[in-house]
Amino acid sequence: VDTYKPEMLQKKNAVLVDGVVLNGPITDPKAGEKFVEEACKIIMEEVIQKANDVTEKVCEWRAPATLKTILDLEMRETGESHQKLLQICQDVIQYSVKTNHPRFFNQLYAGMDYYSLVARFITEALNPSVYTYEVSPVFLLVEEVVIKKMIEFIGWKEGDGIFNPGGSVSNIYAMNLARYKFCPEIKEKGLSGLPRLVLFASEECHYSMKKAASFLGIGTENICFIKTDERGKMIPEELEKQVQRARKEGSAPFLVCATAGTTVLGAFDPLDKIANICEKYGLWLHVDASWGGSALISKKHCKLLHGIHRADSVAWNPHKMLMAGIQCCALLVKDNSGLLKKCYSAKAAYLFQQDKFYDVSYDTGDKSIQCSRRPDAFKFWLQWKALGTAGLEERVNRALALARYLAEEVKKREGFQLLLEPEYANVCFWYIPPSLRKMEEGPEFWQKLHLVAPIIKERMMKKGSMMLGYQPHQGKVNFFRQVIISPQVSREDMDFLLDEIELLAKDL
Repeated sequence: VDTYKPEMLQKKNAVLVDGVVLNGPITDPKAGEKFVEEACKIIMEEVIQKANDVTEKVCEWRAPATLKTILDLEMRETGESHQKLLQICQDVIQYSVKTNHPRFFNQLYAGMDYYSLVARFITEALNPSVYTYEVSPVFLLVEEVVIKKMIEFIGWKEGDGIFNPGGSVSNIYAMNLARYKFCPEIKEKGLSGLPRLVLFASEECHYSMKKAASFLGIGTENICFIKTDERGKMIPEELEKQVQRARKEGSAPFLVCATAGTTVLGAFDPLDKIANICEKYGLWLHVDASWGGSALISKKHCKLLHGIHRADSVAWNPHKMLMAGIQCCALLVKDNSGLLKKCYSAKAAYLFQQDKFYDVSYDTGDKSIQCSRRPDAFKFWLQWKALGTAGLEERVNRALALARYLAEEVKKREGFQLLLEPEYANVCFWYIPPSLRKMEEGPEFWQKLHLVAPIIKERMMKKGSMMLGYQPHQGKVNFFRQVIISPQVSREDMDFLLDEIELLAKDL
């Protein structure tokens, strides 16, 4: 009771229950509005207005122990002051990685799209959940039209789909959907009595395939990883051999997962040839186009996904190449008979009543494994409305042109060596420092070269000049993987990247 102002208790008709005053709100709207206003000003000044400024640091690196002290992470009995909270906001921004910086090349997402950012502000403020039309009318209609448009670009005449929290989740959806199609009784009877189910994916597939097989009880040992060629593409002849082998062993092949845009090399599997095998053996074809799907928007580069219209399902993440903002990930399904809903429906009577006063077909939440679900399609929709298809296409074309430029510059410079010609926006290369350039390419050379990229990465992070990923891969020692996405990135940034690597490694 002591926490309440005396005037609250003296109010006419004041009601006190279990020591709690129930009259009027206990929050101060004016103070809250003031905080939002001032915090938004900080966001505008420190994030949005500095997004294109290459003189700013990509990150202000601090070790975990130091950063814990700076941020004052402890939660206390009483709340912090207005000014302290604003300072916390300032600190969070200062010590976070600026993924919208033109020289953030570290992941398969980057940059800032102003329209999708505003869409996120709107949805965060409205706090909707997309499961029934009655609570989310606008966002359900938006999702419907965005899915329809994405389906058109895949080349299907009809289909279905749903936005999910990540491409990994889309892949889990697809694997489970393929299994349900193969043996619908699994939904009620479970795994007991099923044959040994086997699925096929390339050696270069996303690691979510293993997670999906583990999560769904299929088992990671029941994924058959198909050999890839020197460019990282699945070899169809190897796929057919493994399907035949699995059948001879008495297993039950049910799914092939092809990849359109592999994570490291940016490779596109030969979808048409893979689709022929799937048709021949009655297998569900899922295409993980989380990274490469956005090439469908480009008339010039859509040929990378030739044959995708023959897939049964497709994962496509607009938050990657098209910068719709994390997270924005769709699973698209060719079947339009309600397969998604049949597979996932639980018919919760308190949400999906069939005697509502409106068309209950718009209550789409029963085709999701989630209950609460964010309106992620809205970000992509507002962005698409603002830029048009032509604007989105320009982003794809520019990113791939910059990748081509960087690859040519790598070939010109001493000490730089391409792993392979880029097919998409991934440019993979080694930097060979001066001390190794005259050394013969034997085991000792590769062992020493393996240590170079991590040292350069540490130096660039601590300097804050840029962020660039590296990794070993398929027997190859550590190399850099440059990914180009953001339209804020320029030719000058490509030149800077190579110059900066040379500068950071001049003593190695």
